[in-house]
Amino acid sequence: MTTTIDIHHEFHGAARTGTTPLLLIHGGGSTIGTNWGLLIPEVVGSHQVVAVELQGHGHTPSHPERTPSFESSADDVAALLRRLDVGRVDVLGFSNGGSTAMRLAMRHPDLVRRQVIASTMYRRDGMIDGFWDGFDDADISQMPEPYLAADREINPDAPDHQQLLFDLDVTQMRNFVDWPAGDLAAMHTPTLFVSADRDVVLPGHTVEMANLAPHARVLIVPGNHGDYLGERLACAGDPTPLRRTLPWLVDFLDQP
Repeated sequence: MTTTIDIHHEFHGAARTGTTPLLLIHGGGSTIGTNWGLLIPEVVGSHQVVAVELQGHGHTPSHPERTPSFESSADDVAALLRRLDVGRVDVLGFSNGGSTAMRLAMRHPDLVRRQVIASTMYRRDGMIDGFWDGFDDADISQMPEPYLAADREINPDAPDHQQLLFDLDVTQMRNFVDWPAGDLAAMHTPTLFVSADRDVVLPGHTVEMANLAPHARVLIVPGNHGDYLGERLACAGDPTPLRRTLPWLVDFLDQP
């Protein structure tokens, strides 16, 4: 177990009897707003949402003394859920947030009822050709402006915060080591693995993860890395891909 940190969280919508809260875990470089700004209004009518911001993202401090990892982020989320005492949650994790969500289900299975794992990988070769090349000489100029703008808005008095955020995400990806297939085989949480046909994650890798994990299904949708979730950079404000895909996700999460 790693040393946990306090992470920012937000509740959206009221608690609903008989309905499991939905935990949202964003992708790398993102905030609650950039990742889930379009999705949250679509689901709060039927589900209470708990959205988090992970180490160094948005309102959560960077804690540079702690090396970032999906395992430590999962433990941070678990500590928050236990403190909030909301019971078991359903989880939707995107990209790096999907890896964090899987580690949450693996390390703290008592906290997760069902999960949607979107556009993520468990091995480095699950990504498109050339994906890892950019991490060798990474520079903040490569960070998309919507992410930089969102971070500047949240942290206007911390001019170095964007660099800290960028360095944190690059370090986490550089340090990523393939997970054993047995990690997925031991993950018994009912899971829907999702990716897009023009994603940075290979569709075949998404199918492979679903074949490894018990109680797993797979969904490949038309789109790119995150447009089908309304992610700000990917969808450019167009909610159409989200509204096309969301009923599949909600239907999976609403199953007993």
